[in-house]
Amino acid sequence: MEFNTALLHGNFHGDEATGATLSPIYQSSAFGQKTAEQMEKIFQNKAPGFLYTRIGNPTTASFENRMTYLEGGIGSVAVSSGMAAITATFLNILRSGDEIISKTSVFGGTLDLWKDLENFGITVRFVDDLTEEELKRTVNEHTRAVFAETIGNPKLDVTDIESAAKLIHSYQLPLILDNTAATPYLVRGISLGADIIINSSSKYINGNSNSISGVITDSGNFVWTKERYPAMKDYVKFGKFAFLARLKNDTFRNIGCCISPMNAYYNSLGLETLGIRMERHCRNAERLAESLEGLEGIKSVHYPLLSSSPYHETAKKVFGEKGAGGIFTLRLYTKERAFAFINQLKYAVNVSNIGDTKTLVIHPASTIYAHSSKEEREKAGVYDDFIRVSAGIEQAEDLIEDFKQALAFVNERIPYLL
Repeated sequence: MEFNTALLHGNFHGDEATGATLSPIYQSSAFGQKTAEQMEKIFQNKAPGFLYTRIGNPTTASFENRMTYLEGGIGSVAVSSGMAAITATFLNILRSGDEIISKTSVFGGTLDLWKDLENFGITVRFVDDLTEEELKRTVNEHTRAVFAETIGNPKLDVTDIESAAKLIHSYQLPLILDNTAATPYLVRGISLGADIIINSSSKYINGNSNSISGVITDSGNFVWTKERYPAMKDYVKFGKFAFLARLKNDTFRNIGCCISPMNAYYNSLGLETLGIRMERHCRNAERLAESLEGLEGIKSVHYPLLSSSPYHETAKKVFGEKGAGGIFTLRLYTKERAFAFINQLKYAVNVSNIGDTKTLVIHPASTIYAHSSKEEREKAGVYDDFIRVSAGIEQAEDLIEDFKQALAFVNERIPYLL
């Protein structure tokens, strides 16, 4: 199936019991069984079934199945947020004394999580890119995983997934990839060698900013050994399902980071239009970036497919002709100018999110990266005059006119020095 067909029919057939074309919202905290014997079998994983929504729910399972198909994995687990997805993924495989390698360009919330993991005795080492030189410098006997974002949010650096995966696998380590900004519309990371895919489904997958949620999808390709990953010792017997077996029966269940059935339903609904929305998001972001680049009062504009982007060639290699996501960024010389620009926009909403049907803007340095040091912000491409724009699906001409009037307003009232 092509992508837009797969969104509607991939691993999904509606509700067979009633004929409903969407899986119903099973808004129930618990599910009864006819006998104590059946309850026992389900609790011990000897029979299929649902017991308690913290552990599993039919609406959630339907959404998970659809995500598994789209990402090309063997199974998915939907959780309460994108950050919960990252947290559960790493707690599923790590213990005190272990180390992670992460790109410096990751989302501000992820940087905050890395600091929290220090309290558990887990160390995060940073690299600017996943190159042989950088990994040779940072990999040691304690390293257990490598983390990157397909498109850095908000730096917009693009990970060469295939090359990175080959290099990381040479160290017998898994590549854990956050695919939120790209979505499976632009790239299926598992097909290029990524081992675990994370999506904050609050963003483009949902598409309407009405649900907080995340999804973890396992490729089943990485071989987990009890010697290197002692937390997996009771689950290696499940072979390619080892990671998912522990996640479902231990980490996810015990942390309690379940998604609500209502949010799973909203995500399934949003998922069906992901392809046509992403096509428009990408095109609007590129057109807006092109229209603003080089204008007076703008220090720089960044979108990965602009010829001026240092990631231009990598973006073309990874994404082809589809586009490079719905985010672009710009710098306006000073924080004062950046704030005035945001305040003057008529259509764009000042919101801490991406992937909405509406265009969204934010000043990352004072919000998402408020807890990061200046060095951490700059490594992530974030400066005081920096604005992140998540292009919506409005008419591009209207957005271009709005952004240009905001720029004219700022240039007239707040001078800058080159």
